[in-house]
Amino acid sequence: MHLDRLASYIKGGRPPGGGKAYPGCRDPRMPSQSVPVELRGALYFATESPVWGGGRAFYDPGQKGRVYARAHLVSASQFADIAAQEMYRSPGEDLDLSAVLTRGVARLGNGRYETLVCAGQMDGLPVLTFTAPWHADEVTSVPPSRAYVQVLASGLLDAGAWDVGTVAAYFASSRGAAGHWSEQAIRELITR
Repeated sequence: MHLDRLASYIKGGRPPGGGKAYPGCRDPRMPSQSVPVELRGALYFATESPVWGGGRAFYDPGQKGRVYARAHLVSASQFADIAAQEMYRSPGEDLDLSAVLTRGVARLGNGRYETLVCAGQMDGLPVLTFTAPWHADEVTSVPPSRAYVQVLASGLLDAGAWDVGTVAAYFASSRGAAGHWSEQAIRELITR
């Protein structure tokens, strides 16, 4: 959700607050567009991130609710390279997107971030993302780390569609963060 974090996947490098450097995409050009979007479904935090510490963010399109996100206009090869890096694979191979574009979902493996989802269309282009193969209620919630909440919430705030209070309330009410992160604590993270 944060352009500086995305730049680490595209150009290569370590995202601010992250514990790992990424090799980057074959095509290192940043997106020509980056816009705020709201998707059907829910954000939740689960499993343990070796990069950020704490829970990882996942998207469950089958849950009721709204997910605040950012859509970045990238090429199919950039999407494949970003997904590969999130799957702890080496970038460099294109993905066959026909299944996700036809069925709305395609499972590439059983691990986290190995399920592709087409969350709709925008300006005639598919809105693609990746998430876990499980649903939010099938996995134990894990609270996200301070650095992770800060980069995600700051990225949403930078999108310009939501104010500080909305972003803080959104994350504070998300499964995994709820009960561990208050709205006030998140406000303080993103207004420093």
